[in-house]
Amino acid sequence: MINIMIADDHKMIIDGLTSMLATEAGLQVTGEAANGKELLEKMQKTPVDIILMDINMPELDGIETTRNVKANFPAVRVLILSMYNNPEFIRNLLEVGASGYILKNTGKEELIEAIRQVYAGQNYYGKEVTKVMMESLRGSSSSNNYSLTSREKDVLRLIVEECTTSEIAERLFISTHTVETHRKNLLSKLNLKNTAGLVKYAIEKGYYL
Repeated sequence: MINIMIADDHKMIIDGLTSMLATEAGLQVTGEAANGKELLEKMQKTPVDIILMDINMPELDGIETTRNVKANFPAVRVLILSMYNNPEFIRNLLEVGASGYILKNTGKEELIEAIRQVYAGQNYYGKEVTKVMMESLRGSSSSNNYSLTSREKDVLRLIVEECTTSEIAERLFISTHTVETHRKNLLSKLNLKNTAGLVKYAIEKGYYL
């Protein structure tokens, strides 16, 4: 069972999310809070695996609350659920330890997928969030100086676009074995463990190819 707490200063949002999640097997809402301070107090005595966190809250906002959660409850994962599709907010929240970021207009299916992926230890960024981040970072690529080859850059760009190994091979007219070789080289050069790490790194570091 995945224990979820919701932090949002709008009661209607909390009630709506609670009702939505109540029908999903394996998920249960164990608590709610109207601000970050209240959330941190309730976490002392409430079982929680994942927090659905708003950004704009009174007393303690989502960014500072996430920082506090990761410092005091490192095993708890934070999934940001916000109306702000703002690159600066997204980068700030990734820096303080959020495991994912989706928008409040996200449908139930994507919300459930995000919760399950984050619970499994992965990071999740909504499709609209990823698109906005990539668009905002187009102009910053010239200021980054990574020792990647032109082909490695092509492969990384397609990985960020969520292409499979076969799709990358087809689009670049190379074999799947060559794609995997480039992927391994990227992981080695950037000191990362997996493909999810490559995507997270690209977003966090403002690396758009």
